[in-house]
Amino acid sequence: MRSAAILGLGAISTAGTASADSAASAWAKTDHTQVRLVSASATTGDGPALRLGMQFKLQPGWKVYWRSPGDAGFPPHIDWKGSSNLTNTKTEWPAPKRFSVLGLETLGYKDEVILPLSAKTVTPSQGASLKARVRYLTCNDICIPYEAKLSLELPPGPMTPSAHAHSIDRYSARVPGDGAAHGLAITDLRSVEKAGKSVLRLVASAEGAFTAPDAFMEGVPGLAYGKPNINLSDDGRRAIIDIAVDGLDGLDDAKGQTLDDRTFTVTLIDGKRTAEQQLTAKPGDVALDSGASNADQTAHPATGPPSLWTILLFAILGGLILNLMPCVLPVLSLKLLSLVQHGGGEPADVRMGFLASAAGIITACLALAGVLAAMKAAGSVVGWGIQFQQPWFLIGLITLVTVFACNLWGFFEVRLPAFIGNAGTGHAEGVGGHFLQGVFATLLATPCSAPFLGTAIGFALAGATADIFMVFAALGVGLALPYLAVATVPGLATRLPKPGTWMVKLRVVLGFALAATAIWLLTVLAGTSGADAALVTGALMGAAAMVLFVAHRPTGRGLKASAPALAGTFILALMVPSWLPAPATNSKTTALDGIWQPFNEAAIPKLVAEGKTVYVDVTADWCLTCLVNKGVVLSDTRVQEILADKNVVAMIADWTKPNEAISRYLARYGRYGIPFNIVYGPKMPDGVVLPELLRPGLVLDAFGQAADIKILTTSR
Repeated sequence: MRSAAILGLGAISTAGTASADSAASAWAKTDHTQVRLVSASATTGDGPALRLGMQFKLQPGWKVYWRSPGDAGFPPHIDWKGSSNLTNTKTEWPAPKRFSVLGLETLGYKDEVILPLSAKTVTPSQGASLKARVRYLTCNDICIPYEAKLSLELPPGPMTPSAHAHSIDRYSARVPGDGAAHGLAITDLRSVEKAGKSVLRLVASAEGAFTAPDAFMEGVPGLAYGKPNINLSDDGRRAIIDIAVDGLDGLDDAKGQTLDDRTFTVTLIDGKRTAEQQLTAKPGDVALDSGASNADQTAHPATGPPSLWTILLFAILGGLILNLMPCVLPVLSLKLLSLVQHGGGEPADVRMGFLASAAGIITACLALAGVLAAMKAAGSVVGWGIQFQQPWFLIGLITLVTVFACNLWGFFEVRLPAFIGNAGTGHAEGVGGHFLQGVFATLLATPCSAPFLGTAIGFALAGATADIFMVFAALGVGLALPYLAVATVPGLATRLPKPGTWMVKLRVVLGFALAATAIWLLTVLAGTSGADAALVTGALMGAAAMVLFVAHRPTGRGLKASAPALAGTFILALMVPSWLPAPATNSKTTALDGIWQPFNEAAIPKLVAEGKTVYVDVTADWCLTCLVNKGVVLSDTRVQEILADKNVVAMIADWTKPNEAISRYLARYGRYGIPFNIVYGPKMPDGVVLPELLRPGLVLDAFGQAADIKILTTSR
C-alpha cells in the first residue's frame, strides 16, 4: 500500500475521569482527536441486543479512515478484550467522503463521525462491562497512529433511550443499504478494457437525477481503484461509472490476472443518497438497455431532489393544509372565537387582533424549532409531535385547555398587564390575548400531519440548524395564513353581529369543545402513563374547575383567595406521572384484534421472501390524522378484506410512548413524524410508501404495486 505521508510518533490515550454521562465513556483526548464509547441506552435492557457507537471528534483538517481506506491509511480497529457479558460485536460504517491528495485517493471521515456498533449480552438480565481498545490513524499533512482505552459500565434495567440514541440513529441511517429507500439501484457491473487499462464499468440508476455520484470498490485484496469517471444520461437519472483498476499482475489465484467473474462490493454515494450491493463483474460492455431494468420497479415517477425553495413552499402549503386537518376540531373554537368577538368592531382593531394571533403562531413555530434544534444538538430523538409522548407536556396542555374552557364558561377573566393586554386595541382581551391564542392554537395543531408537511419536516430535521428554523418559519406562515387573510380583509369579521347574549352562549358551547379536547388528551395520557394517571389527572382538573366555579360566584371568596388551592392542584397534577408506575406495555401491543400484529421489523424481509405482503402502520394515540386514517380508511370494507387475507401480515407500530426501534425505523425513510404507512411485497420488497392522508384507493393501489392482486383476493 502506498503511503500518503510520514507517520508521526504514535500515542496511547486513556479516558480520563469518569464521565457524568452514564451512557458514555469519558473522552480519550489527543491534540488532534477525541474518541469515546456511547450507548443508545444507559442500561442493558431486557433483551440481548445492545446498540453502541464509537464517536470521533477531529480537529479541522484531520481525518480518520473508512473500512477500506483507499491508497493509504488503515481503519479504526476495536479490541473488546477484557469486556464481560458481551459478545457478537460488529462495526457498521457510514458512507465515507473521498479525499484526493497528491494523486492519492483515500476514503474516510472529517470533523465528526459515529461508527454504529451492534453487540449482544451473553446474559440479558445482567449488566455489561465494556472495555474497548481502539487503534486508529488520523492524518492531515502527517499521519499519527493513536490508541485509546475506553470503558463503560451498563447496569441491568429496562432499556430507555439515552441522549445518544438519536445520534447513533442518524449515523446508522448513513450506513448504505440496498438503495431502495433513496431511489438508487446498481444494475450492472462489467469488466472492460479501455485505452489499454482494465476498467470496472458500473451502471446505476436513480429515481431523481444524480447530482454528484461517486463509487467505491472492495472485495479483491491487492487491487487498487482509481477515481471514477462518470457519464450521465436519461436526464441525469442513469450513470455509467468507469473505475480503473491496478494490481492485476499480483493476482495468482485460479481465476488468473483478470477482473472477469470476480465479486466486488460496490458502494454508490450521491450526496445523502447511498446504496451498496455485491456484484460479479461480467465480461463485455454494457448493453444499451441495461439501465432499464430498474424502471419496472420504480414506485413513483422520477423527480429531482427538491431545492430549499421547494421545501419552503412545501412547508407553507403543509401549514395551510394543517388548518383543515382533524386537529382543527379542538382549535376551531379558538378560531371561531377570534372571528366573532370582532363582530361590529373597527377594522383597525380586527386587523391588529388577527395580526397578533398570526404573530403568536409564527413565534410558537420558531420556539418549537429552537427546542428541536437544541434536542438534536444534544443527541436526543427529534420529530414532529414527539412532545405528546411526554406525560409532563400532556398534563401541562390538559391544564391549559381546562383553564381556557373555564375562562370561556365565565368562571374567571384573564387580566393581562395593561401594556400587553390593551396595546393598540380597545378590546379587553387585547393584543396579548390574541397573541397567546395563536401560541395555544399552534400547540394543539402539532399532533396532526398533512400533505407536504412530512417532506418539509423531514428535510429540516435531517439538515442543519438554519434549515430547521427556515422550514418552521415557513410552516408558521402557512398555519397563520387564515388569520392573515382576515387581517387583510377585516370585513370578514366586522360584518358579523356585535357581541351580545348570543356571544355568551357561544362561549359556553366553545368551552365544551375544549373540555372534549381535554378528555381526548386524558386518553392520550392513559396511553403513555396508564389509566390511573389519567383518572387522577382528570379528577384534579375537575377539582380545579370546581374551585374556579365556586370562586366566581357572588358568595365565593374570589379568584385571588383561591389561587393557592389552584396552584397546589396543578402542581399535584404535574407530579402524577412520577407517583404512579407507567403501564408495562402499550395497549396496542396487548389488545390487538385478529388482523393486526405487533411491529417486528426483523420479520418483514423473511415474510416477503415467503411470498407474503406486509402492511405497516406507524401510529400513536396523540396523532389525530392517524386516528382518522384508521377510522375511515383502514376500517373500509375493501381494505379490511385485503388486510385479513392469509397472504397479508398487518403490523402496527405504536409510537404513543418513546420507542427507539420505531424512531430508527422512521429515520431510515427520512421521516420524523407520523402517520407513516408502507406496504412491502414480492414485487416491492423495499416498500411502497403511502402519503400522510390515506384513501381506500391509494391503499389498494399500493397493494397492487407490492404484490399480485390475485394472491391478495384468495379466500382464507
